[in-house]
Amino acid sequence: MTENSTTYLALYPDGRHEEITLESVLNKGGAAGKIYQVSGQPKVVAKIFHSREKSESNRQKIEALLQNKPNIPTINDKGIEYIQIAWPIALLEDAQGYCMGYLMPLIDTEKAVSLDHLIQKAVRRKLGLSERYIDRIFAAYNITSVVAALHACGHYIIDLKPANISIYKNTMLVAMFDCDGFSIKGENNTRYPAEYVSEEYIYPEGMNETCENMGEEQDKFALAVIIFKLLNEGIHPFSGTPRNKKDPMLSIQERIAGYHYAYGIWPDTYQAPHPYSLHDYFDKETMTLFERAFTKGNERPTALEWQTRLENILKHLKQCKKDRNHVYFTSKGCGLCMINEKLKSNLDSLKKQQEEPLTIRGVDVASLTTEKIVERQQKSENIKHLLNHGYHLFLAVYLLFFTFLFKLAQPFKPLLTDIGIFGQLLMILFAAAGIKKLLRLIPRYIPETKSQNILSMLQIYAFICLGIAYLSINGFSFDVFKLAE
Repeated sequence: MTENSTTYLALYPDGRHEEITLESVLNKGGAAGKIYQVSGQPKVVAKIFHSREKSESNRQKIEALLQNKPNIPTINDKGIEYIQIAWPIALLEDAQGYCMGYLMPLIDTEKAVSLDHLIQKAVRRKLGLSERYIDRIFAAYNITSVVAALHACGHYIIDLKPANISIYKNTMLVAMFDCDGFSIKGENNTRYPAEYVSEEYIYPEGMNETCENMGEEQDKFALAVIIFKLLNEGIHPFSGTPRNKKDPMLSIQERIAGYHYAYGIWPDTYQAPHPYSLHDYFDKETMTLFERAFTKGNERPTALEWQTRLENILKHLKQCKKDRNHVYFTSKGCGLCMINEKLKSNLDSLKKQQEEPLTIRGVDVASLTTEKIVERQQKSENIKHLLNHGYHLFLAVYLLFFTFLFKLAQPFKPLLTDIGIFGQLLMILFAAAGIKKLLRLIPRYIPETKSQNILSMLQIYAFICLGIAYLSINGFSFDVFKLAE
């Protein structure tokens, strides 16, 4: 048997051993190794490490995993087995005695989906996953039960995040992989640490620690974050709306480090809650556990506490009458319905705003294209052309009217003579006032008449013509002006 042989020796914790042969690669696995099918054993797969450089440390950790197995049972539902955790069942050696990997039960990944996908509404819809809110609560309960079982044995996941947890689509049961990456407790309190931890899930006090030194506090914090996201439509407990635009934009992990929890009893100074958060509709006991998990100086809830709380929630949920997918916690009503109505109202308002023309200094932005500008300039030129014609037409009519006013007034001579000279003078005064007012209005419609000189000349001409008409009606000879000599 060579180093590259696909045959290994499987060593079971009860002392049994057998040779196994690898078949095709199922997937490339993670950073540690690849996953292979095992010949003749359809319910078992092998994880083979990429190299044997860490053979001794890997051996010790896998032996600890084999010797200290948590009570996480396989669930049988309607004749289908659901394996909740791919815990090692045998250590694998090569011909030289190096630890090359381990055997573990096969989890049907076709039946499971990343918890990340279940949390996000848009992804749920795209993948056709359950929209029932109770399913996400049940998923949270199942996760806490698995974490509680691991903690009971002294094991910690450390890199606990939605991407590292899978959920069976039909049952909401947990499917957990890569147990060799956990922090494992061995004999005599020996600790085989984890190697990875992910931002946005690191507890505040652990910011300056390496993952090798992290323990239960890290899991308790990350578990509370996952539960909050499952219950609150994917909203992270340390995300929110910054109160002051002048403040620097902090990352989620930086907000965690500063204990900027926006959903607690006391408002956070840095940020306000997410506008579509459901936290106001959670029951008091649940909010108290979140308060303990995310605020400074409190003892974080254990996985077992969360398991008990979620079990109680599942027993006392109220069915929403408006939407069969909704359930709610308290007498406040269905938070999901309230948030949906708020979202719909905001979307309708936004749609209305988008339908309204965007303007700059009163000009529609949509009209600022080259074609629109040229079209507008052409219309302006046409209007100017019409106004120019209008000006000349007005001027001609005005001058003709007053030039022949003395002729136009002749048919009314008997009537005008009857009212007397002084009556006619009053009429002339009223006419003069009307002409003056008319000439003030004309520039609004004919810009060319805005010149004060032009208006004055037109006004004087009208007064002269009124005088001539007055003299003509009363039969005065133009020699009357000689009286002034």
